[in-house]
Amino acid sequence: MRTTRLRLAGAVAALLVAAGIGAGPPAQAGHQQPTLSHLAQRHGRYFGSATDNPELVDGPYTALLGSEFDQITPGNGMKWYATEPQQGVFDFSQGDEIVDLARAKRQKVRGHTLVWHSQLPGWLTGREWTAPELRAVLKKHIQTEVRHYRGKVFAWDVVNEAFNEDGTYRESVFYKTLGPGYIADALRWAHQADPRVRLYLNDYNIEGVGPKSDAYYRLAKELKAAGVPLHGIGLQAHLALQYGYPTTLEDNLRRFSRLGLDTALTEVDIRMQLPATEEKLAQQAEWYADLTESCLAVRRCVGITLWDYTDKYSWIPAFFPGEGAALPWDEELRRKPAYFALREALGGK
Repeated sequence: MRTTRLRLAGAVAALLVAAGIGAGPPAQAGHQQPTLSHLAQRHGRYFGSATDNPELVDGPYTALLGSEFDQITPGNGMKWYATEPQQGVFDFSQGDEIVDLARAKRQKVRGHTLVWHSQLPGWLTGREWTAPELRAVLKKHIQTEVRHYRGKVFAWDVVNEAFNEDGTYRESVFYKTLGPGYIADALRWAHQADPRVRLYLNDYNIEGVGPKSDAYYRLAKELKAAGVPLHGIGLQAHLALQYGYPTTLEDNLRRFSRLGLDTALTEVDIRMQLPATEEKLAQQAEWYADLTESCLAVRRCVGITLWDYTDKYSWIPAFFPGEGAALPWDEELRRKPAYFALREALGGK
């Protein structure tokens, strides 16, 4: 898949970065050469980044966020704990801030996420629910949030991380109380609230063909056959060098396309065991390029989103001690070999 030229480019870029040459992130890069998003648009794709509210006070960061990308995903501001901190009391201020920022830059927003087992408010997790009670709570939450953002987001991660690694259903409060039908219900309720928005299921470790992605394939096939409004599968693509590259990614994207579904790489980062070395940075660069080329090769892979674009605000070090350096910009907002590999994969120079 990769060309020798790109491997050499990644290695050379790694050496340049290590030497401190050619690594600046010019805040006005879009005025000098096509941005990643402009390059992606030539292929009919978007190229985006997640962001989060606390970092929006960082001027150089937000300048690059607003110039390099054409799509934004709120990292936390639309999750349940933030949007319904008390039962029936909704607070969309964090999500609204990011939507307003994106609209000012003519960027589109991916809604993330309506139903997830994590980051739930205490009032939801701290008691037992009957099925009718929880069903009513879930419907109200989904429809209130989707209606609030109707016309402001282009897609929703409706259900996030519904399966275990072996392809069995995750034992979330929703699954345990409502059974697997909660997924179809969530999709139907979201569609009722905004018939135009694209509805996705989203998960990690489903990039390659395997038990977990097979479970999503079976579920998607069943949902489509039943007429449930499902439009796409989000493959998070949180990768780690030490675990190997998902070589069946392109085949996996294609099989979901054959079901009539879009796909997207929704939360991309590629972490490594620290310290970062020239060799690891070059390998990381190849992986970023490989992911991008796989998406470009499959017509219904609609776009790529980094899970924030800079190591400065990466979630990785807090969750995986001793790991990091996962993103195409470093903590000083300098471009890393991965950035140059992305440009080349998208047809830039």
